[in-house]
Amino acid sequence: MQMNILSIQSWVAYGHVGNASAMFPMQRLGHEVWGLQTVQFSNHTGYGSWRGEVFGAEHIQDLVAGIDHLGALPRCDGVLSGYMGTAQIGDAILDAVGRVKAANSAAHYCCDPVMGDIDTGMYVRPGIPEFMRDRAVPAADIITPNQFELDFLSGRTTSTLEDARRACEAVHATGPRVIMVTSLHTADTPADSIDMLASGPDGCYRVRTPKLGISVNGAGDAIAALFFVHWKSSHSTAEALGKASSSAYGLLARTAAAGSREILTVAAQDEFVTPSRVFTPEKL
Repeated sequence: MQMNILSIQSWVAYGHVGNASAMFPMQRLGHEVWGLQTVQFSNHTGYGSWRGEVFGAEHIQDLVAGIDHLGALPRCDGVLSGYMGTAQIGDAILDAVGRVKAANSAAHYCCDPVMGDIDTGMYVRPGIPEFMRDRAVPAADIITPNQFELDFLSGRTTSTLEDARRACEAVHATGPRVIMVTSLHTADTPADSIDMLASGPDGCYRVRTPKLGISVNGAGDAIAALFFVHWKSSHSTAEALGKASSSAYGLLARTAAAGSREILTVAAQDEFVTPSRVFTPEKL
């Protein structure tokens, strides 16, 4: 099933983060992606220096209004958002979600609540974590936090698998129907492995993949996009988790083998369609 996805994220000319990581996997799977950029940078900020421009909330609102003027919003099947630089940009994204859902009641919103990670702590501007917790996440149908972000959103510490399940239940109660947790490491996760957890109306599932020992920017953006379109296509939490994790592992394995600092989104594109290794989630 071919879909139209409005993806509102950052953009870099060199490398793959934000929309430059999320759009192509969805397109390679046969979907139309309407990319709306919140920034235009030369490269991701992990390099320490970059050039470019941050766009304001008015820019987002104006472009969505232009798409609406074309009469296209009723054909929009979903909205995907990632890093939000300011609460004002977040407001503009939620306004876009509202316009899309008003035009198409079958549309869904997937929010990747980018805030921080275990090794860095919070790295977004003050006020963004609270905006994510109190406004963006409750407005979302699907969210794709990492373990650190799940802990913040739930107000819990996830040391065990049961902790993670209970944290998901707490966040479900605030609004999201489906939660996919990346980079999950609990007491029963082997040192050479990494888990992903997905919880939805049809159950809670875990998939375990080998740890590759690399950390590249943009991986989370790709995983969120893959999970979203696979869930939209199947409405199966297990199927979406299995397909997204298999493709993500293949992409990262190819990147690790090449010793590349940038994720090999284009060179490893076959992994999005026919993953070289398939992982099957287990129901918890």
